[in-house]
Amino acid sequence: MKKIQTILIAGLLLMSACVFAQDYAFKVLANKGTNEVKSGDAWQPLKTGASLKSTDEVKLTDNAYLALVHSSGKPMELKEAKTYKVADLAASLKPGTSVLNKYADFILSSNSAEAKKNRLSATGAVHRGDDRYSIQVLLPENQHSGIYNSTAVINWDGSKVAGPYIVKLMNMYEEVLASVETPETTFQVDITDAKFANLTAVLVEVSSKADPKQMSTRHLIKKLPAAEIEKVKGSLDEIIGEVSEQTALNKYLLASFYENNNLFIDAIASYEDAIKLAPDVTFYREAYDEFLLRHGMMR
Repeated sequence: MKKIQTILIAGLLLMSACVFAQDYAFKVLANKGTNEVKSGDAWQPLKTGASLKSTDEVKLTDNAYLALVHSSGKPMELKEAKTYKVADLAASLKPGTSVLNKYADFILSSNSAEAKKNRLSATGAVHRGDDRYSIQVLLPENQHSGIYNSTAVINWDGSKVAGPYIVKLMNMYEEVLASVETPETTFQVDITDAKFANLTAVLVEVSSKADPKQMSTRHLIKKLPAAEIEKVKGSLDEIIGEVSEQTALNKYLLASFYENNNLFIDAIASYEDAIKLAPDVTFYREAYDEFLLRHGMMR
């Protein structure tokens, strides 16, 4: 009798686990347009963060966009205006699970209404920077200045100081290695360039060409040590096959990966790529701003 009870309990637990695992088919990460979901008999507006069941249907309007992540962790973008059965969408994916689920969950929790409310209430405690520096560069504090990839995207707020600007790249002895004039408020630096080949870190400073006293604080871009590069590469290799296609959703998931690994400069580059790939999807710009606010890079 005890053996039968044990088998019954194990069976119930297994059934419960299966039901829980199948509670949803997809989660909605990004949503543009007046898209709808039918769960049962009625159509309802589709919202970011919603869970879609296998029995649901989704309807995309003209010029709409939908970014989904399957319960297995696999990403999917929809752009064509039509009605989709969620079960068919799930069946179109390759079988198997993915570690991307971790990053999708992180995205949803970071951009939830509660998380945004908590950040808003903590705004007064955010580091505001030194008022002596009139140009704000959107780069992280030095403890998060490591970079895995070769390209760093340097943006700054030009609302207080008009261009053109001078971007200076220096070594740790503050010797200027490159000085570039630009009318833009963005600049990219390749840390594998010959000028920086023998350096472990580069200092960045932005100033006004007309008035050099109007400048930014100096920010650090630091190459990762070989051991850390191998560690990041090992984790990245687990997901890279699933996000290799050049889509806004994949770049967004990569940004989450880098943020999880405290590689904020790499995350910035991925957010920039996501916005370029889907410039009309405001969600990615808003998510980028949220990321900058989360880590005190924007005020």
